[in-house]
Amino acid sequence: MRRRLSVSDAPVDWLVLLSTVALLLFSVALVYSAGASIGAEKFGSSHYFLQQQALRAGLSIATIIALMFVDYRFWKRLASGLLWGSIGLLLLTLVLSEPVKGAARWLQLGPVQFQPSEFVKFALPLALAARLLEAEPPLTLSHPALRQALLWIVLCCGLIAAQPNASAAGLVAALSFLVLAACGVRGYTLLVLALFGGSLFTAYVLAAPYRLQRLLGFWKLWQGEMPYQVQQSLIAFGHGGLFGVGPGQSLQREFFLPEAYGDFIFAIIGEEYGLLGTTTVVLVFLLLLWRGLRIAWRSPDPFGSVVALSFSTTLALSALIHMGVATGLLPVTGIPLPFLSYGGSSVLFSAAAIGVLLNIGRHSYRIPLPAPTYVLGTASKP
Repeated sequence: MRRRLSVSDAPVDWLVLLSTVALLLFSVALVYSAGASIGAEKFGSSHYFLQQQALRAGLSIATIIALMFVDYRFWKRLASGLLWGSIGLLLLTLVLSEPVKGAARWLQLGPVQFQPSEFVKFALPLALAARLLEAEPPLTLSHPALRQALLWIVLCCGLIAAQPNASAAGLVAALSFLVLAACGVRGYTLLVLALFGGSLFTAYVLAAPYRLQRLLGFWKLWQGEMPYQVQQSLIAFGHGGLFGVGPGQSLQREFFLPEAYGDFIFAIIGEEYGLLGTTTVVLVFLLLLWRGLRIAWRSPDPFGSVVALSFSTTLALSALIHMGVATGLLPVTGIPLPFLSYGGSSVLFSAAAIGVLLNIGRHSYRIPLPAPTYVLGTASKP
């Protein structure tokens, strides 16, 4: 016989919490090392990135602890509002933001600047799970709930693609497909959606010359011609060797590797901490994925299970794409390494996902009751 502990008594998944906190603290030193020279050149202080990342890491840890105590079912009630809020922010980004390198991805609201596409990764799975899990099966293309869910996905992916941000749009689409499958959408329907969505995304990628150039560059990589960023990234891994050159000793970040503190932070880990450092980071993300899937499996209800599956997969897939780009296994994209790359939006929303994940884990905790003791004259067996 088992009973559920009250949430206030339930233990925390310390492996998830401590692993995430360790990544956040490591990111402060890592981003400082990768961005010190850029900070001195652009902002007049080599400590600029150190201060910014330390602030974001602190806010992220506070976010995790706060959301760990917020009942995850609370987000089910807010899911629709969060989704439409994220869609509104994506629209504002297209209208108000100033393009940087041809892309309008950042929204400035007063002193706060953030990337709404990161918010979508948090809000869309919540809304999809809340809507589809309440619908009567079977979930086919004629079902109103699935049609509404597909409208949400098209709006989110379309607005992100319009920024343009192909990598983020593709990631959101893939994660949405996972949520649809987890919510019980039929296999034939999933196949139709995969074929249609894949064709649409391929046409979108090929429509822009620079995106086509990236794909051709990736193809040339396998023919022996490396894009500049990938070439410098691989040099960083080679320079680091097994044990690395030491914290703050990277040469690539100083002179050769663009976006060393963001899109190619994994290469800096490889150079400064070596194969042992990169292997440790990979193992930490695998640990987070395993514990996240375990929480999803043990969740007390389908909503918690789908949300835990979605959030843990989002973090793992983002890390996989970032590492694949840095090692030349995937075309160059702008996906940050969760918790480690410089960027407030990615760090804070990844932390929010961990906080919700931990709360689901606390609700799913159960312990066995002690076997009943029957004393002669005072109790009888049922």
